[in-house]
Amino acid sequence: MAEKAEEVHEASQKVKPPFRMPKIPKVHLQLSRGVKGLIVVLAGILLAYNLLFVYVEPNEFGIKVVRMGINRGVQQEVHTAGLHLIIPGIQQMHRLPRDIQVLELTAFPKTAAATARKDRVAHIQTSDGFFVDVDVSILYRIEDPYLVFTKIGPGYLFEDNGIIPKAEPALKETLGKLTTEDFYNSPKRVKQVQEARDLLNQELASKGIRVEHVLVRYFRYSQEIQKNIEEKKLKDQLVFTNQAAGRAAREEAELKKIVQEGRVAVDVELEQGQAYVTRKIAEKDLYVRTKKADADLLVKLAEAEKVRLKNEALKGIGSERMVGLKMADVYKGLDLIVLPSDGQAGVNPLDLDNALKLFDVRKGGDR
Repeated sequence: MAEKAEEVHEASQKVKPPFRMPKIPKVHLQLSRGVKGLIVVLAGILLAYNLLFVYVEPNEFGIKVVRMGINRGVQQEVHTAGLHLIIPGIQQMHRLPRDIQVLELTAFPKTAAATARKDRVAHIQTSDGFFVDVDVSILYRIEDPYLVFTKIGPGYLFEDNGIIPKAEPALKETLGKLTTEDFYNSPKRVKQVQEARDLLNQELASKGIRVEHVLVRYFRYSQEIQKNIEEKKLKDQLVFTNQAAGRAAREEAELKKIVQEGRVAVDVELEQGQAYVTRKIAEKDLYVRTKKADADLLVKLAEAEKVRLKNEALKGIGSERMVGLKMADVYKGLDLIVLPSDGQAGVNPLDLDNALKLFDVRKGGDR
């Protein structure tokens, strides 16, 4: 087998040609004197820029230090964003951040902000003797860069020698006043956190640093203490739940009572309203009947008066003649009347005087 492998290897070596690097053509670049001079000038300008000028960014303070001369030392003037002339070897520009800085006291650095300074978690003893680990975020800024530079130092010494040594002692002094259960009481915890902020400002104001906020992110007890607290909280919650249920039952009973009383009051008012409507309808009917009776009486009296007046008119002058005329109208409907024409009761239709006497018609003016 070994012999066959050597034969195959030799055959492959015979087949493949040897590898050769391709030839790279040589490029001859010739620059004129003017171009070479321009390159030298630009290089000189770039070198001078890097040596003589310092750029202070918008989120930075600039503090100049003079190492030689009459006004040597740290200059009180604070330089803002822009280019600033620096003499190499004699002057030096130190830059400090002017935006909000974050200090994270945490046991879980991966949960903190990427750009924040991270330090160990605050280990605090409560007023009742237990220990609690508190994750805290401290937001602060440099208020006076000259004080920070002269009393703490350049660079990021404001973190190592400024805020970090003061943070945990202030938290222990203020949050240590709380009991184990007080940490679960948000108003009390926030009050002590604000006290910690004020205490840090008292410590750091003379060094040019101002703390804006102190935020408690999380706190942890030991597992045994945590379990006891949770059990006690559950019992307290159960008591509160039962009390709330009792109050709810009383309120529900009171509500039912109020609703029932309201319904009774509504029924009473409806009955009173119905009685009022019935009474008003009866009064209306009585009024209508009374007015109708009065009207009927007036009509009857008017008719009686009409009859009386008519009778009186018929008894007046010309009434006999009217009767005669009416009788004459009666005669109009008769085709034939047979009356005796002789004797005492004889009727002569041509004798008008006798006809008037027959119908008892008086002459005008007779009574």
